[in-house]
Amino acid sequence: MKEQTMAGGILDLKGRIGLVTGAGQGVGRQIALHLAANGAGGVVVNDYYEERAKAVATEVEKLGCKALASRCDVTDFAGVMGAFEQAVRALGRVDILVNNAGNYGPDPRNISRKPFWEQSPNEWQAALQTNFFGVLNCTRAALPGMIERGYGRIVTVISDAGRVGEPNLEIYSGAKAGAAGFIRAIAKDVGRYSITANCVALGTTRTPTTARMLEVEEYTKKVLRHYPIRRLGEPEDAANMVLFLASDASSWMTGQTIPVNGGYSFAV
Repeated sequence: MKEQTMAGGILDLKGRIGLVTGAGQGVGRQIALHLAANGAGGVVVNDYYEERAKAVATEVEKLGCKALASRCDVTDFAGVMGAFEQAVRALGRVDILVNNAGNYGPDPRNISRKPFWEQSPNEWQAALQTNFFGVLNCTRAALPGMIERGYGRIVTVISDAGRVGEPNLEIYSGAKAGAAGFIRAIAKDVGRYSITANCVALGTTRTPTTARMLEVEEYTKKVLRHYPIRRLGEPEDAANMVLFLASDASSWMTGQTIPVNGGYSFAV
């Protein structure tokens, strides 16, 4: 797979330091590689699983970019603060935060298959903690340094479920919508410091998390009927938009939620 490369062009990140959560596989991995291939001075590869973070950090280094593998649970505020302190010690600062960690946490078995009206509050916690509080924790850790330096890019990866709602995914949809609302408010708060904050809303994307579902041919055919562009998303599709929002090319865009979804739903 050939990396998107615009170093020296309009999407050149000019030595900026990025931190990507959930970067050990799938969309997060591709985002980390895109940042590395487009002029980033360093990339912090953050993941719940240390071995995955180390593997992607090695890929980043092969692209000629400094890398730091960082094991962290985004739902643990103290752990998040420690990960950011480690990043600053190793690479000097964090200019770009990509809140990518999501779904139902590191264990996909956390997803409840029961109707909402049969669930207990305990069954809501994995989706809420990862998709909403994880974004709050990481953004809180990143902002003081960005404000002090007068520069920053915050890009949060959400789902179209947060824009249109999805049956049987009520808590996940609500958590993603909450993250988008939070980012809009943050954008209004920190724009005066030359910090932008935006969201990328994804449709169904091929990742290790979705692979098992997409192995069922009838399921995939059913899903594709909802997409005007008759293919599923690839991690590169998401990474291309994140790269744009992380670059100075998007310096007058903030508080936006941009769908990257093959036309599943439209922005107004």
